[in-house]
Amino acid sequence: MEPKIYFPEDHGLDQDLIDPDALFILKKLRDAGFTAYLVGGSVRDILARVKPKDFDISTSALPEEIKKIFRKNCILIGRRFRLAHIRFGRKIFEVSTFRAGETDEADLIVRDNVWGTAEEDARRRDFSINGLFYDPYHKTVIDYVDGWHDLKEGVLRSIGNPEVRFKQDPVRMIRLLKFHARFDLKMEPGCVKALKSCREEIVKSAPARILEELLRMLESGHGHDFFKLLSEYQLLDLLIPELDQFLRSENGSQVYEFLKTADLIHHKNENVTLERSLLISCILFPIVERQIADFCETHDKTPNFGELSVLVWSVIRETMTSAFTHFPRKISAISAYIIITQYRLTPFGKRRSHRSKFLHDKDFPLALRFLRIRALADNQYSDKFFEWENMYYQIKKHHGDKKPKYVSQKRRKPKRKSAQSNS
Repeated sequence: MEPKIYFPEDHGLDQDLIDPDALFILKKLRDAGFTAYLVGGSVRDILARVKPKDFDISTSALPEEIKKIFRKNCILIGRRFRLAHIRFGRKIFEVSTFRAGETDEADLIVRDNVWGTAEEDARRRDFSINGLFYDPYHKTVIDYVDGWHDLKEGVLRSIGNPEVRFKQDPVRMIRLLKFHARFDLKMEPGCVKALKSCREEIVKSAPARILEELLRMLESGHGHDFFKLLSEYQLLDLLIPELDQFLRSENGSQVYEFLKTADLIHHKNENVTLERSLLISCILFPIVERQIADFCETHDKTPNFGELSVLVWSVIRETMTSAFTHFPRKISAISAYIIITQYRLTPFGKRRSHRSKFLHDKDFPLALRFLRIRALADNQYSDKFFEWENMYYQIKKHHGDKKPKYVSQKRRKPKRKSAQSNS
């Protein structure tokens, strides 16, 4: 089948949005006699006038041939899906060989190293909007899957039978909701029907892939909408059941409020990507607050720090560690520190903190940033945030350090008569 070709006068694609190193890779492959195109999300984003974060390349060159061209800049990775990572400084470009199309059998894909043509490669991708190629040499968009039309119409459509495609790779269901949340695209009715009928297939996915999709969406500035969709379509119940149960309770709106605040921070400054431990804390903190309220009601007292630590780790184990996605211990440990430290920054009742110690903790800046998120979500914590920010800044200044990046951009000036201003 001949593809539809769109020329510059049709697409108006701004080639300045393409990373020069990506163009260099494409040129080197072409000069070596291979076909090479920009593919997937980067083409989709540029056509939507959005600067891509990643640039993926598909080529007729085999992995070993790619390695031969780029030598030390290239490493080959993966068994199930063999591809090349080409490095330029801190940047990594993913280069994959054209792969043959998938069969119509609804079996989980366990091997994906069958080489094919550009058309076959386009047809094995998940959604039509991600199946477009861009050829920088001829400056043309190459469309085998009607992705151009769907992008213009704002439609999310599976390439092939969605029920079959979701069973072949259940992570596609997560990606369907991801693109719906990020781009506000309409899900084609067949995709919605397949999503509902195939939802239980999600547990056949590799947990690490699911976890990475969840974390990336938290970082994307669309975590609020994404997690609402995960719960609405009953995928979260299979992946993180304790979280889904809490989100459906009367206190669930608190998690959504934190996620909305984290999204707002991202959209106000796209150069800022919140640490994953902070984003996980946005999910866990309201659950901990609920557990503390239950503790106080049962024991008729507030927990001491030993009891608080037990409560926090209990929530982490029940919610995250035992989840299908197996959250890493490091993220869990830092999130636990962030949450426990909140009760030093905003103590129970009239308790006072021993301020001279924990301000020097290496992870204290993260705890301070989370207090800022709390202050943005609930204005009653604003004065406390500025008080602690000022105190921490004074300590850093005393040690000759510049103002850290994690403190607010507009710090209030302290009053002259007070060393700890709440203004």
